[in-house]
Amino acid sequence: MLLTVTACGQSSAGQDEGHDEHADDEAHTDHSEDTGGRVSVEVSSPQPRLGITYDGGVAVLNGETLEVEDDFEAEGFLRLNPAGDGRYMFLTDGNGFRLLDTGTWAMAHGDHSHYYTMDPLLTDITVEGPEPGHVVAHEGKGALFFDGNGEVHTFDLADLDPQVEFETEVAETQEAHHGVAVAFEDDSRFETLGNADDRFGARVLDSEGEEIARDENCPGVHGEATGPDGVIAVGCEDGALVWDGDDFTKIDAGPEYARTGNLFPAEDSNVMLGDYNEEGEPMTQVALVDVEAGEITTADVGSAYNFRSLARGPEGEALVLAEDGHLHVLDPDTGEETDAVQVMDEWTEPEEWQEPRPAIQVVDEIAYITDPAEQAIHAVDLGEMEIIESADLDFVPNELSAVDGKDAAG
Repeated sequence: MLLTVTACGQSSAGQDEGHDEHADDEAHTDHSEDTGGRVSVEVSSPQPRLGITYDGGVAVLNGETLEVEDDFEAEGFLRLNPAGDGRYMFLTDGNGFRLLDTGTWAMAHGDHSHYYTMDPLLTDITVEGPEPGHVVAHEGKGALFFDGNGEVHTFDLADLDPQVEFETEVAETQEAHHGVAVAFEDDSRFETLGNADDRFGARVLDSEGEEIARDENCPGVHGEATGPDGVIAVGCEDGALVWDGDDFTKIDAGPEYARTGNLFPAEDSNVMLGDYNEEGEPMTQVALVDVEAGEITTADVGSAYNFRSLARGPEGEALVLAEDGHLHVLDPDTGEETDAVQVMDEWTEPEEWQEPRPAIQVVDEIAYITDPAEQAIHAVDLGEMEIIESADLDFVPNELSAVDGKDAAG
């Protein structure tokens, strides 16, 4: 194994009194790992990477150049989720969560970080189980939810390693359902309630697995998001359900059916962006869920969109990739459209949700957008609202995920 390690230059005259130079060296070289022959290279800044699934495999792209770093074969309908640590993703094919090392990461070193890259690797490390679903990272913990048996597998994000199996703690929900769980640092957790026929609420359990709170007033519960001060919200068919750390609060949408199935938070914002689906109507309105005020307002973008169309920008702006081919930017507090840029030709949502459709992911100032019709991907600078890079792909892109290559703990 060849591993490139670069130490920080520092003269003894510049050291603070009482500074432990050896402790710093140990912290800096702690990124060494059995990389299976791959070579790591130190780089000057965080290097985002993208994961894109297609029929037959998954590709990892360089976030700056949009070039394919590597491509891996995989069978079945593939889904992709970031693990939550800035480096790893989980690929699911119906049989389990398989660890994908995108090959970009950071290591904290005192008041700064060092950044590294290497070739990506689709590992054989898999957490097996029926119908793998949602992946959630929170407070340094990861939670893998299996819809087929209702099991929740929790683990420490710091334990992820491309060469070593990681251990999980296993708990069971009351009944198997398409759900989600959030693991807290003290081993307590938030989880949805449901069964094979119905999903209807959420509950919170303490570190011993004892239920401490429950709310069953959330039909069709789906779409977990974490907001400021540890607030957790999930969407309902008639609004949203919010856990503030002590109590549940239901926020009603107004209409009898107005489903929010996906929520997108932003740092330092009390407003979560959500889809807004009134039965029988194409989605042209988005939900703006104010978890502090307990209110839901809507904004109409004037064109249909779908569940892969929503994201948040670096300033918390609400982003909607609509079927008119434009990326729309909304003020989350007022719902007013503040900008828009055409990214692709008009498109129509396919009938089956598994079929490829445009998707968006944001890293810092850049929105990455796939265009299945043209087998292409675009990078949009959200500050300038212009396409700064595009690339043709050798496959039809389906699911899109992104990691930022930063130290999650930092």
